[in-house]
Amino acid sequence: MTSKTPFIAILLAATALTACKAVGPNFAPPAAPTTSGYLMRGDAPNGFARLSAEGRPAGAWWKSFGSADLDRVMDQALAGNPDVNAANASLERLRQEAAAVRGAQQPQVGVNAGILGERINIASLGFAGFPNPTLGLYSIGGTVNYDADLFGGLRRNSEAAAANAENQARRADAAYLTLTGQTAMAAVQIATIRAEISAAYQAIDEDKHTIDLIRQAEAAGGEPASATVSPKAQLAEDEAVLPPLQQQLAQARHQLAQLVGQAPADWTAPDFDLASFTAPAEVPVSLPSSLVRRRPDILAAEAQVHVAVAQLGVATAALYPDLKLTANITQTAIPPANLLSYGASGWQLAAGLTQPIWDGGTLKANKRAAQAAANEALIRYHGTVVAAFTQVADVMSAITQDDAELAALARSEAVAETALRDDQNAFRLGGGALLPILDDQRRLQIARRNTAASQGRRIADIAQLYVATAADWRDMKS
Repeated sequence: MTSKTPFIAILLAATALTACKAVGPNFAPPAAPTTSGYLMRGDAPNGFARLSAEGRPAGAWWKSFGSADLDRVMDQALAGNPDVNAANASLERLRQEAAAVRGAQQPQVGVNAGILGERINIASLGFAGFPNPTLGLYSIGGTVNYDADLFGGLRRNSEAAAANAENQARRADAAYLTLTGQTAMAAVQIATIRAEISAAYQAIDEDKHTIDLIRQAEAAGGEPASATVSPKAQLAEDEAVLPPLQQQLAQARHQLAQLVGQAPADWTAPDFDLASFTAPAEVPVSLPSSLVRRRPDILAAEAQVHVAVAQLGVATAALYPDLKLTANITQTAIPPANLLSYGASGWQLAAGLTQPIWDGGTLKANKRAAQAAANEALIRYHGTVVAAFTQVADVMSAITQDDAELAALARSEAVAETALRDDQNAFRLGGGALLPILDDQRRLQIARRNTAASQGRRIADIAQLYVATAADWRDMKS
């Protein structure tokens, strides 16, 4: 038998034994849901969301709003946000750990070499008059260790590690999708607050204009000096609206800086304007059966089911025998010139088989626990699916109500403007009273601020619909 025999034997055994079937259930993705829509019976119909089998925008979803400022900020957020960068680092870690687990399935081959010097004390052996020789012992060799993995425990463990990496990959996708939604909504919030501040300044200007009208009437003898008291009180009230709005604007700008991954002192948010956002005419939305194959949090939950099923296989394999093979060869010689000769070789081939006999029920309990964990993961998967469908339904309903609210506010604002203009003209001509003007102004100011808030809310809801339906954050071509 040659010096290569141990290695050839163990490699052939490894090849044959690896073909054994892994015990435990094989993972299969959960079946797609049969539901065909999102809205509940009785919900207002939504004509904005266009349902189709594979409905999705042709590229990065936020570009549907046509805001160059938003595009630039989104690029910065995707590059610098610490949460998505941490998610990517975690993904790389898990991928490397999965590679390490896969590597452990293969034969482990190592080499060794050594030199041993020894001076022999001849006198201690009872011989006198002989010099003490100095010898050098040279050795070189190799070792192969292999777990035959008869019932697939290692393979199931490798499968679990790969599924865990897949889970993190989907979580990283979810982090990107969440970031794009948060960034877009922070930008819209800035634009909305700025519109409300603009409406507040307009109200202040109108208050001042009313006070001027009253003073003109007072000068003409038509109004007493006390007539300006109520308008001045209204002016002070409207001016008090500004500080809270300014604080909200500062917080929104700071939040956007955080999303971009910058300290507020190191970065300045653009002055977003509601008029710069062009809402799309409709949003393509995939059917529920397609959404479960695209939405990252659902796919992450599916990968977690895969992890649990693979771990069930690991626990099942632990109940069966385990065979480990070892081979080593060592070349040993005193003169280095003889180190590689056949006469200097020695080898060893060993096989060890272990079979659990009595463990107090630990292994069977571990298998039952793994089965329960797989059931739990599947239940959580279905919960994630239902939560996703509910989120889509909520946002679709919100957009429908946004449209209705905006239409009502437009009518309210038009009526208030007409009434204010008529009452101001009547007052200017001496035929009207002050109180109707103040009431008209108040209604108009409220309508304007509500309109600004509603416009911003509708754009934010559209952004949420893109996120809820797992629209893409990459530059895909149609």
